[in-house]
Amino acid sequence: MLADILVALLVVAVVGLIAAVVLVLSSHFFAVKVDDRVTEIRSCLPGANCGACGFAGCDAYAKALVEGGVKTNLCIPGAQAVVEQISGILGVEVVEGELKEKSVAVVHCNGTCDAAPKKAIYDGINSCLAATVLYGGANACNYGCIGCGDCKDACFANAICITDGVARVDARLCIGCGMCAKVCPKGVIRLIPADSKQIVLCNNTEKGAVARKNCKNACIACKKCELNCPEKAITVLNNLAKIDYDKCSACGTCVENCPVHCITNVNFEV
Repeated sequence: MLADILVALLVVAVVGLIAAVVLVLSSHFFAVKVDDRVTEIRSCLPGANCGACGFAGCDAYAKALVEGGVKTNLCIPGAQAVVEQISGILGVEVVEGELKEKSVAVVHCNGTCDAAPKKAIYDGINSCLAATVLYGGANACNYGCIGCGDCKDACFANAICITDGVARVDARLCIGCGMCAKVCPKGVIRLIPADSKQIVLCNNTEKGAVARKNCKNACIACKKCELNCPEKAITVLNNLAKIDYDKCSACGTCVENCPVHCITNVNFEV
C-alpha cells in the first residue's frame, strides 16, 4: 500500500517537473518581445482607459504610439504634461500648437424641475436616448438636459450626478475625456477650457419668447451680453449666447448684463 502511494507521488512529481520545464522553455522561445518604450509610455498615461483617444484603452494607445503613425496629443485627460513626456520617450519634437489644454465638461442647461415644465410623463427605459426618441423627451424644452443619466453611466471618473432633474459635473473629478458629451443625445454637454470663468447655462436655440415659455432659465437672445462685452468674446448665434474662450478676459460683464441670469461665473480650478 505504502509503495503504491510513493509510486503515485513520484509519478505526479515527475509530471509536474516535466510540465514546468516545458513552460519555462516555451516562455523563453515563444515570448513576444515588448518594446520598453511601450511600458514607459503606459506609465505616463493617466490609466483612465476612457477611450477618448480612439483606442480601446491606455495599453492600446501606448502600443500604437510606439508602432508609429499616431499623434501624441490624443490623451485628453493627460493634457500637456503627458504629451511632453511621450514626445521625450519617442524622441520626437513637440509640434507647436499640438498640445491640448486641460478641459472640463459642462452641462449647458439649467432647466431644473421648477424651471422647465413637463409636456408629458415619460414611463419607459431610464435612458436619455430612449426618452429622446419619444417626442424629444418629457420636458417642454426640446434642447435641455433630459436627466436620465446616460452621461453619468458613461463617466469613468464618477464626476456626474443628477440634481433637480439636470446633470451636473464635478469639475474636481472630471478628467476631460468627453465621453459624457458623446453619449448626450441633446448635445447639452460640451468641453470647455478648465480655466474658464463664465459659462452659458442654456442650449435652447428657439426665439426668446418661446424659449422662455418652455424654461424660465432660458437664454432670450436679447444680445445685452454681446453688446456689452469689451473683448467681443460673446455673440448670439441662432438665438443663443456663445462664448469664445480664446477672446474672453473673464471680466464678468456678460454675467452682469444677462437679465435672465443664464450666464454665470464659475471657478473650475478650486
